[in-house]
Amino acid sequence: MSTKQTMTAEDKSLVRKLFWRSFPLEGSFNFEKMQALGFAFAMFPAIKRFCKTKEEQAAALKRHTQIFNTTPHISTFLIGLAASMEKKYAENPDKMDPSTINAVKVSLMGPLAGIGDSFFWGTFRVIATGVGISLAQQGSILGPIIFLLMFNIPHLIIRYLCTVWGYTLGDKFLQSTYESGLIGNLSKIATVIGLTTVGAMISSMVSMQVSFTTTIGQMDFVLQDILDQVMPGLLPLTLTLVVFALIRKGVKINYIILGVFALGLIGTLVGIF
Repeated sequence: MSTKQTMTAEDKSLVRKLFWRSFPLEGSFNFEKMQALGFAFAMFPAIKRFCKTKEEQAAALKRHTQIFNTTPHISTFLIGLAASMEKKYAENPDKMDPSTINAVKVSLMGPLAGIGDSFFWGTFRVIATGVGISLAQQGSILGPIIFLLMFNIPHLIIRYLCTVWGYTLGDKFLQSTYESGLIGNLSKIATVIGLTTVGAMISSMVSMQVSFTTTIGQMDFVLQDILDQVMPGLLPLTLTLVVFALIRKGVKINYIILGVFALGLIGTLVGIF
């Protein structure tokens, strides 16, 4: 597909702004919403263009400060796609649920992260490091220079192209879903996938185990083994649900973080964890 036929001068200008504003994606990384603030910062040119009132802009910024995390090098595909969806929502607010925008974004960030991590961290970085170290061991100043060039030239090209593809292909994809009436089903599927992705993140990123052991007769009693037999990952899930319940009740995130920190510290000191 030729982007020249589908992108106006305003669209091209917007894509460039999205591209440049994507670089500080992890500048405000945090363990509550990860890259969300950086994503919202990158999205603001699109929000400002498509959302005409302050209330609409505030609602859009709130949408894009939900949890987000993917490989930064290809994050621009989702930035471009989200911008395209914001455009469609602005043009047809009665035909599109705005929650679909975040649902699609969350459902795709996991698969894209798998591709991006393998491509950049597992391939380009390893090759560039090998070449750079080989030259550096010979005393050549080209070692670090070649390393940076081999890694960043493909990165910058792909980062920009992903911005274009996300915006243009996303627009075409959304148009076809509107015409076929699939947007409702897409919203439901994306929501399910998004929730599944968040659930997988909980399983892989939340760790909690008890270290309590004792001897009963001739048998060693290991409490963690018993809990794993009942349900693997029971304690991390319980901790996550408790934190979620506290958030829904309006407890401040800083208080929750301090509480979890205190629980881990005290539990370790008394030998529970």
